[in-house]
Amino acid sequence: MRIAEIYQSLQGEGILAGTPSVFVRTSGCNLRCHWCDTPFTSWEPTGTPMTISEIIAAVEALRRRHVVVTGGEPLLFSETIALCRELRRRGHHVTIETAGTVLPEPLGAEPIADLMSISPKLASSGPPPETPSGWQGRHASSRRRDDVLQTLLGGGPWQLKFVIDTPADLAEADTWLDDLRVPAAGGAVFMMPQGVTPDDLAHTTAWLAAACRHRGYHLAHRHHIEWFGHQRAT
Repeated sequence: MRIAEIYQSLQGEGILAGTPSVFVRTSGCNLRCHWCDTPFTSWEPTGTPMTISEIIAAVEALRRRHVVVTGGEPLLFSETIALCRELRRRGHHVTIETAGTVLPEPLGAEPIADLMSISPKLASSGPPPETPSGWQGRHASSRRRDDVLQTLLGGGPWQLKFVIDTPADLAEADTWLDDLRVPAAGGAVFMMPQGVTPDDLAHTTAWLAAACRHRGYHLAHRHHIEWFGHQRAT
């Protein structure tokens, strides 16, 4: 599988924010979000082919229990299943970060993660109509797969993280959650402001925090932007 980067940092988002972790970032994605903050794994995917054994050796050299397998879209690759299960057998806590649009085969019955971190893509994430290779239509037809989401939500601990830029995004997330009938136990729902600068994040957070408090959602700060700025390997 193609790996864009493996590095050590602090988890910046969600339930485990602040946790020292090793990040394994796969390269390749079936979506093209216009605000993607890792274009080197989607719009122009780059990376190095690595075997599962090579990835595990790189992870264990960094000596952290928590491992985050992210992308791009890590669940595009069947090797991700074997990688995550082997990491768990070796005592690592594994988080998979996914858009929840695809499931590798065969999935099997054995859990693949200790936390499934799912970031569904709202309508506003799509690229503009003039994007080459028909990506606007391809993105729109692929971004919402409720059957995949239900499978992932039923597989163990989870968190849902919706990227929110406008009140219209929040309204769509409300509707989507109603449609999914998200289970009351097993996870948490986060709303995360869109942006890659502290000023952008502060602008959206100013109204989103109040909306989360009113609706009972968690607010997902993007702490890594505050801590390190918008740069790779953070």
